[in-house]
Parts: sequence; structure tokens; C-alpha cells
Amino acid sequence: MKPVFKRTFVKREALHKINELITAENVRVVGDIVPVEVYPTSKVLEIAYEMGLDLVEISPNSDPPVCKIVDYKKFLYEQKKKQKEIKANAVKQEVKEIRFGPNTNDHDIAFKIKHSKNFLEQGHKVRAYVFFRGRTIIYKQRGIDLLMGYANTLIDEGYAKLEIAPKEEGKKVAIVLAPKPKNINTIK
Repeated sequence: MKPVFKRTFVKREALHKINELITAENVRVVGDIVPVEVYPTSKVLEIAYEMGLDLVEISPNSDPPVCKIVDYKKFLYEQKKKQKEIKANAVKQEVKEIRFGPNTNDHDIAFKIKHSKNFLEQGHKVRAYVFFRGRTIIYKQRGIDLLMGYANTLIDEGYAKLEIAPKEEGKKVAIVLAPKPKNINTIK
């Protein structure tokens, strides 16, 4: 005998209240169709029906609720399009890693500082760490000093701010630097 499966449909709650679902007595109507004013809900619904459009509640928490007379499907499409555009324009921040050894010399540190500046200018965070192999673990303080010197150079030159101080993670000591926000007012 085969098992019988019943389909259950979950009723999704609408994103906005539309038409008769708007329970407020009076609403503020915004848009191009009617002047911005407070109207009785029944009158605005009549206007929307005559035009073949929907009354959509945009801001339910205000007093009175703010509504707009639009084609609801078009309204949802435009909102989705705006959200997609906002997401596309958002800064995607990555964490770039810079690795040191406890005995890294000054020229290599300067080279890695140069790379870090590029990463920070692009808006990425930088995670710098000193990796200890074998017996080099006894030079942990040297690694911390190296990282702090590296971080202080970037901080003093105005490229970064220290987000996470030196922290031991097993055979590593790591710090995280974030790009310093650019202040528009300081540019002359």
C-alpha cells in the first residue's frame, strides 16, 4: 500500500496591505494621481477602483497610515528592482591575509605594507598574522612586536584602524585592520 501525502498550503502574508485589507479610517495619500492630503479610506478606494489601480499601504506605522494609488504588481516589480540595485551597489568587503614569519626582515615588511595599503584603499580588511613553525614558537613576543610595528605604520599613515588587537590562535598571532573611513570634510 502506497503512503498518501496530503498537500498543505501555507498562506503567505502579503508584503503590504492593499485595497480592502487597509483597516484605517483615514489615510494620507501620496503620489501623482491625487494631491497629498488625508482622505477617508472609502473615498480613496473609490478613486483607485475608477482608475483600475490599487490602494497600497506604504507606511502602516505612521499616523495616519501613508498609502499610494498604483498598480500593485508594477509597484512590487519596482521595489524588487530597487533592492537589486542597492545590493549591486553595496561594497563587498573581503578579508585579505598577510603572512609573516617571526624572523621577517625589514624589506619584506615594507613590501607587505605596500600590498596592505592597496587592499585598504580598495576597502578590504586585512588580517595579518605571524605563523610559528616548530621551535620558533619561543619567539612569540617578537611576532607580536612585528605585528604591532606593521599595524602602527599603517595607522600612522592614515590607511587603517586596528579592529582586533594581537590575539593568539594556536601557532599564530593575528591582528585585523579595517580601512579608515574617508572624511570628505578634510579635503580642501
